[in-house]
Amino acid sequence: MSLLDLSLPNVDATLFDKPNGTRLSGATRSTHAPRFLLLYGSLRERSYSKLLTLEAARLLVAMGGEVRIFDPAGLPLPDAAPETHAKVQELREAAAWAEGMVWTSPERHGAMTGIMKAQIDWIPLSLGAVRPTQGKTLAVMAVSGGSQSFNAVNQMRILGRWMRMITIPNQSSVAKAYQEFDAAGRMKPSAFYERVVDVMEELVKFTLLTRDVAPYLVDRYSERRESATELTARVNQRAI
Repeated sequence: MSLLDLSLPNVDATLFDKPNGTRLSGATRSTHAPRFLLLYGSLRERSYSKLLTLEAARLLVAMGGEVRIFDPAGLPLPDAAPETHAKVQELREAAAWAEGMVWTSPERHGAMTGIMKAQIDWIPLSLGAVRPTQGKTLAVMAVSGGSQSFNAVNQMRILGRWMRMITIPNQSSVAKAYQEFDAAGRMKPSAFYERVVDVMEELVKFTLLTRDVAPYLVDRYSERRESATELTARVNQRAI
Protein backbone atom coordinates (compact mmCIF):
# COMPACT_ATOMS: atom_id res chain seq x y z
CA MET A 1 0.00 0.00 0.00
CA SER A 2 2.89 2.36 0.71
CA LEU A 3 3.88 2.15 -2.97
CA LEU A 4 0.38 3.14 -4.13
CA ASP A 5 -0.20 6.77 -4.96
CA LEU A 6 -3.68 7.45 -3.55
CA SER A 7 -4.06 10.91 -5.05
CA LEU A 8 -6.85 11.50 -7.57
CA PRO A 9 -5.78 14.56 -9.53
CA ASN A 10 -8.35 14.00 -12.28
CA VAL A 11 -11.34 13.77 -9.95
CA ASP A 12 -13.41 16.79 -8.99
CA ALA A 13 -13.42 16.51 -5.20
CA THR A 14 -16.60 18.60 -4.91
CA LEU A 15 -18.51 16.01 -6.92
CA PHE A 16 -16.80 12.83 -5.73
CA ASP A 17 -19.07 10.73 -3.53
CA LYS A 18 -17.94 7.92 -1.25
CA PRO A 19 -20.80 5.36 -1.27
CA ASN A 20 -22.66 5.46 2.01
CA GLY A 21 -24.61 2.49 3.29
CA THR A 22 -26.87 4.65 5.43
CA ARG A 23 -28.29 6.20 2.29
CA LEU A 24 -29.37 2.73 1.22
CA SER A 25 -30.85 1.61 4.50
CA GLY A 26 -32.23 4.93 5.71
CA ALA A 27 -34.52 5.72 2.81
CA THR A 28 -38.19 6.32 3.49
CA ARG A 29 -40.05 3.18 2.50
CA SER A 30 -42.95 3.42 0.08
CA THR A 31 -46.21 1.89 1.23
CA HIS A 32 -48.01 1.61 -2.12
CA ALA A 33 -48.15 -1.65 -4.04
CA PRO A 34 -45.11 -2.20 -6.28
CA ARG A 35 -46.02 -1.30 -9.86
CA PHE A 36 -45.19 -3.54 -12.82
CA LEU A 37 -45.50 -3.10 -16.58
CA LEU A 38 -45.72 -6.34 -18.56
CA LEU A 39 -44.82 -6.52 -22.26
CA TYR A 40 -45.25 -9.50 -24.59
CA GLY A 41 -44.03 -10.03 -28.12
CA SER A 42 -46.73 -11.59 -30.29
CA LEU A 43 -49.95 -10.62 -32.04
CA ARG A 44 -51.22 -14.16 -32.58
CA GLU A 45 -54.75 -14.92 -31.45
CA ARG A 46 -53.44 -17.69 -29.19
CA SER A 47 -50.17 -16.12 -28.16
CA TYR A 48 -48.17 -18.18 -25.70
CA SER A 49 -46.08 -15.19 -24.72
CA LYS A 50 -49.32 -13.39 -23.85
CA LEU A 51 -50.64 -16.40 -21.91
CA LEU A 52 -47.36 -16.57 -19.99
CA THR A 53 -47.60 -12.83 -19.33
CA LEU A 54 -51.11 -13.28 -17.93
CA GLU A 55 -49.83 -16.00 -15.59
CA ALA A 56 -47.07 -13.65 -14.45
CA ALA A 57 -49.62 -10.90 -13.87
CA ARG A 58 -51.78 -13.15 -11.69
CA LEU A 59 -48.77 -14.08 -9.60
CA LEU A 60 -47.63 -10.47 -9.21
CA VAL A 61 -51.10 -9.41 -8.04
CA ALA A 62 -51.19 -12.33 -5.58
CA MET A 63 -47.83 -11.15 -4.25
CA GLY A 64 -49.18 -7.66 -3.61
CA GLY A 65 -48.27 -5.93 -6.85
CA GLU A 66 -50.20 -3.70 -9.23
CA VAL A 67 -49.89 -4.53 -12.92
CA ARG A 68 -50.47 -3.06 -16.33
CA ILE A 69 -50.27 -5.24 -19.44
CA PHE A 70 -49.50 -3.41 -22.68
CA ASP A 71 -51.22 -4.69 -25.81
CA PRO A 72 -48.79 -4.23 -28.74
CA ALA A 73 -51.56 -4.38 -31.37
CA GLY A 74 -51.59 -1.09 -33.24
CA LEU A 75 -48.15 0.05 -32.09
CA PRO A 76 -46.33 1.42 -35.15
CA LEU A 77 -42.79 0.51 -36.02
CA PRO A 78 -40.19 2.86 -34.53
CA ASP A 79 -39.78 5.98 -36.68
CA ALA A 80 -42.85 5.06 -38.75
CA ALA A 81 -45.06 7.39 -36.73
CA PRO A 82 -44.58 10.45 -34.52
CA GLU A 83 -43.98 10.13 -30.79
CA THR A 84 -47.43 11.63 -30.28
CA HIS A 85 -49.08 8.45 -31.61
CA ALA A 86 -51.64 7.24 -29.05
CA LYS A 87 -50.10 3.78 -28.63
CA VAL A 88 -46.62 5.23 -28.21
CA GLN A 89 -47.88 7.63 -25.55
CA GLU A 90 -49.71 4.79 -23.80
CA LEU A 91 -46.54 2.71 -23.68
CA ARG A 92 -44.34 5.56 -22.51
CA GLU A 93 -46.78 6.60 -19.80
CA ALA A 94 -46.93 3.03 -18.53
CA ALA A 95 -43.12 2.79 -18.54
CA ALA A 96 -42.88 5.97 -16.49
CA TRP A 97 -45.53 4.66 -14.06
CA ALA A 98 -43.85 1.29 -13.50
CA GLU A 99 -41.25 0.48 -10.87
CA GLY A 100 -40.46 -2.85 -12.51
CA MET A 101 -41.12 -4.65 -15.78
CA VAL A 102 -41.58 -8.12 -17.23
CA TRP A 103 -40.57 -8.70 -20.85
CA THR A 104 -41.84 -11.93 -22.43
CA SER A 105 -41.02 -12.81 -26.02
CA PRO A 106 -41.40 -15.80 -28.27
CA GLU A 107 -38.08 -17.01 -29.64
CA ARG A 108 -38.30 -16.74 -33.42
CA HIS A 109 -35.36 -17.58 -35.70
CA GLY A 110 -33.16 -17.72 -32.62
CA ALA A 111 -34.05 -14.25 -31.39
CA MET A 112 -36.72 -12.14 -29.75
CA THR A 113 -39.49 -11.03 -32.08
CA GLY A 114 -39.59 -7.73 -33.91
CA ILE A 115 -42.80 -6.94 -32.01
CA MET A 116 -40.93 -7.25 -28.72
CA LYS A 117 -38.00 -5.17 -29.94
CA ALA A 118 -40.29 -2.46 -31.31
CA GLN A 119 -41.88 -1.95 -27.91
CA ILE A 120 -38.51 -1.62 -26.23
CA ASP A 121 -37.28 0.73 -28.95
CA TRP A 122 -40.25 3.05 -28.42
CA ILE A 123 -39.29 3.45 -24.75
CA PRO A 124 -36.68 6.20 -24.91
CA LEU A 125 -33.38 6.14 -23.09
CA SER A 126 -34.20 9.65 -21.99
CA LEU A 127 -37.00 12.19 -21.91
CA GLY A 128 -35.10 15.39 -21.47
CA ALA A 129 -32.66 14.61 -18.64
CA VAL A 130 -34.93 11.87 -17.20
CA ARG A 131 -34.33 8.20 -18.01
CA PRO A 132 -37.70 6.39 -17.85
CA THR A 133 -36.21 2.93 -17.20
CA GLN A 134 -33.09 3.73 -15.21
CA GLY A 135 -32.92 1.95 -11.86
CA LYS A 136 -36.13 -0.02 -12.39
CA THR A 137 -36.22 -3.79 -12.07
CA LEU A 138 -36.69 -6.21 -14.94
CA ALA A 139 -37.55 -9.89 -15.35
CA VAL A 140 -37.19 -11.61 -18.72
CA MET A 141 -39.05 -14.68 -19.99
CA ALA A 142 -39.38 -16.48 -23.32
CA VAL A 143 -41.44 -19.18 -24.97
CA SER A 144 -40.38 -21.44 -27.81
CA GLY A 145 -42.02 -24.01 -30.02
CA GLY A 146 -39.12 -26.43 -29.83
CA SER A 147 -36.44 -27.36 -27.34
CA GLN A 148 -35.43 -24.98 -24.61
CA SER A 149 -33.31 -22.05 -25.72
CA PHE A 150 -31.97 -18.94 -24.03
CA ASN A 151 -31.21 -16.70 -27.02
CA ALA A 152 -34.22 -14.42 -26.53
CA VAL A 153 -33.79 -14.01 -22.78
CA ASN A 154 -30.08 -13.32 -23.23
CA GLN A 155 -30.84 -10.64 -25.82
CA MET A 156 -33.41 -9.03 -23.55
CA ARG A 157 -30.86 -9.03 -20.73
CA ILE A 158 -28.50 -7.06 -22.94
CA LEU A 159 -31.28 -4.59 -23.71
CA GLY A 160 -32.16 -4.32 -20.03
CA ARG A 161 -28.56 -3.39 -19.26
CA TRP A 162 -28.60 -0.88 -22.11
CA MET A 163 -31.76 0.66 -20.64
CA ARG A 164 -29.95 0.80 -17.27
CA MET A 165 -32.39 -1.53 -15.58
CA ILE A 166 -31.74 -3.89 -12.68
CA THR A 167 -32.29 -7.23 -14.40
CA ILE A 168 -32.88 -9.92 -11.79
CA PRO A 169 -30.73 -13.10 -11.87
CA ASN A 170 -33.59 -15.56 -12.40
CA GLN A 171 -35.39 -16.00 -15.72
CA SER A 172 -37.87 -18.32 -17.44
CA SER A 173 -37.62 -20.10 -20.80
CA VAL A 174 -40.61 -22.31 -21.57
CA ALA A 175 -39.91 -24.97 -24.19
CA LYS A 176 -42.63 -26.49 -26.40
CA ALA A 177 -45.02 -23.90 -25.05
CA TYR A 178 -47.96 -25.40 -26.94
CA GLN A 179 -47.83 -28.30 -24.47
CA GLU A 180 -47.75 -26.13 -21.36
CA PHE A 181 -51.15 -24.40 -21.55
CA ASP A 182 -54.62 -25.90 -21.35
CA ALA A 183 -57.59 -25.10 -23.60
CA ALA A 184 -58.58 -22.22 -21.33
CA GLY A 185 -55.15 -20.67 -21.67
CA ARG A 186 -53.96 -21.45 -18.16
CA MET A 187 -50.48 -22.81 -17.59
CA LYS A 188 -50.35 -26.43 -16.50
CA PRO A 189 -48.54 -27.54 -13.34
CA SER A 190 -44.90 -28.22 -14.22
CA ALA A 191 -41.31 -27.31 -13.44
CA PHE A 192 -41.73 -24.52 -16.01
CA TYR A 193 -44.63 -23.08 -14.04
CA GLU A 194 -42.73 -23.29 -10.77
CA ARG A 195 -39.88 -21.36 -12.38
CA VAL A 196 -42.31 -18.60 -13.36
CA VAL A 197 -43.44 -18.41 -9.72
CA ASP A 198 -39.79 -18.18 -8.66
CA VAL A 199 -39.08 -15.39 -11.16
CA MET A 200 -42.05 -13.28 -10.11
CA GLU A 201 -41.24 -13.76 -6.43
CA GLU A 202 -37.67 -12.62 -7.04
CA LEU A 203 -38.83 -9.65 -9.10
CA VAL A 204 -41.11 -8.43 -6.32
CA LYS A 205 -38.33 -8.81 -3.74
CA PHE A 206 -35.79 -6.91 -5.85
CA THR A 207 -38.33 -4.19 -6.56
CA LEU A 208 -39.16 -3.72 -2.89
CA LEU A 209 -35.45 -3.69 -2.10
CA THR A 210 -34.41 -1.11 -4.70
CA ARG A 211 -37.33 1.13 -5.67
CA ASP A 212 -36.85 3.69 -2.90
CA VAL A 213 -33.08 3.92 -3.33
CA ALA A 214 -32.98 3.73 -7.14
CA PRO A 215 -32.09 7.44 -7.53
CA TYR A 216 -29.05 6.92 -5.30
CA LEU A 217 -28.06 3.63 -6.95
CA VAL A 218 -27.95 5.21 -10.41
CA ASP A 219 -26.41 8.55 -9.35
CA ARG A 220 -23.14 8.84 -11.27
CA TYR A 221 -20.06 11.00 -10.91
CA SER A 222 -19.79 11.60 -14.67
CA GLU A 223 -23.38 12.79 -14.88
CA ARG A 224 -23.03 15.04 -11.84
CA ARG A 225 -20.41 16.89 -13.87
CA GLU A 226 -22.89 17.59 -16.65
CA SER A 227 -25.68 20.09 -16.77
CA ALA A 228 -29.16 18.86 -17.63
CA THR A 229 -28.76 20.36 -21.11
CA GLU A 230 -25.45 18.60 -21.70
CA LEU A 231 -26.87 15.30 -20.45
CA THR A 232 -29.89 15.60 -22.75
CA ALA A 233 -27.66 16.30 -25.74
CA ARG A 234 -25.41 13.33 -24.99
CA VAL A 235 -28.11 10.70 -24.58
CA ASN A 236 -30.54 12.02 -27.19
CA GLN A 237 -31.01 9.27 -29.80
CA ARG A 238 -33.29 11.09 -32.24
CA ALA A 239 -30.52 11.95 -34.69
CA ILE A 240 -29.23 8.38 -34.87
